[in-house]
Amino acid sequence: MKKVLITGVAGLLGSRLSDYLISKKITVIGIDNLSGGYRSNINPLVIFYKMDCESDDVSVIFEKHDIDYVFHFAAYAAEGLSPFIRKYNYTNNLLSTANIINNCIKYNVKRLIFTSTMAVYGIGNPPFDESHQPNPIDPYGVAKYACEMDIQIAGEQHGLDWCIIRPHNVYGIKQNIWDKYRNVLGIWMYQYINNEPMTIFGDGSQTRSFSFIDDCLEPLWKSAIKLEASKEIINLGGIKYVTINDANSILRDVIGGGVVKYEENRHEVKNAHSTWKKSVDILGFEHKTDLKDGLTKMWEWAKTQPNRSRFTWDSYEIETGIYKFWKND
Repeated sequence: MKKVLITGVAGLLGSRLSDYLISKKITVIGIDNLSGGYRSNINPLVIFYKMDCESDDVSVIFEKHDIDYVFHFAAYAAEGLSPFIRKYNYTNNLLSTANIINNCIKYNVKRLIFTSTMAVYGIGNPPFDESHQPNPIDPYGVAKYACEMDIQIAGEQHGLDWCIIRPHNVYGIKQNIWDKYRNVLGIWMYQYINNEPMTIFGDGSQTRSFSFIDDCLEPLWKSAIKLEASKEIINLGGIKYVTINDANSILRDVIGGGVVKYEENRHEVKNAHSTWKKSVDILGFEHKTDLKDGLTKMWEWAKTQPNRSRFTWDSYEIETGIYKFWKND
């Protein structure tokens, strides 16, 4: 029986992929420090370890379980916040990934699948293609691009097989909607549930693509087992793009209410959408779920969730230039 290690197993990608793999009778070992995910998300059949990915104890898991494939999803993906938490950003993303790479090499893992981000493209000419030179504009994108490069070096020098996936705004059931700084669709749902206006940064004309999690599960598994995916960088999802205003309008139509509040501009890429041909050709990706249908499913789930306390940073590493909507009282 195949054995798969998933880091970030309590988050959206990790929890849903583990559900999918367990349904296929695949053994799943999971790591998560539960800083951004919830234990209730984790399938009870997952062999779960609560720890940080940069911990030396990670090697004990590799040694014990004879792992075939590793999906490294663990990350704090607050792109806009990353300039104000640089040290945490690099520790959480870059140092953790280095530890996972070391163990994949040491214990002869068949393939490491790393989820990067559209943030590595930065300011360019969309649609962003995998052949484009990355040009990140924030520390989160820099950290993810550094991880990508280190993984490729490990492949060249140590023979590590890898596949780098650049997902495009994946959303759906089990997403963290209680984080103030990330997951815009979930933020809007939280705000509506708590009788707050839905916030949009700038004028809302910036464009993004969204991909429903269920459409991504089989392609993610294929990124581990298909020969054609070996040592490939692949954009996943993002077949259709919309303005942030349009995405909000679709959600308000699903919910049946809500008001919008426009906040100051953030330092962010104006237009970010990608090509998708490689994900179709290599991973068999199909855009089965349009945004309205996906949001309907996510909203039905969100309404059943406990009204958890919202995650906020008590203090930032630096506050110079912090946006007024994130300032602490």
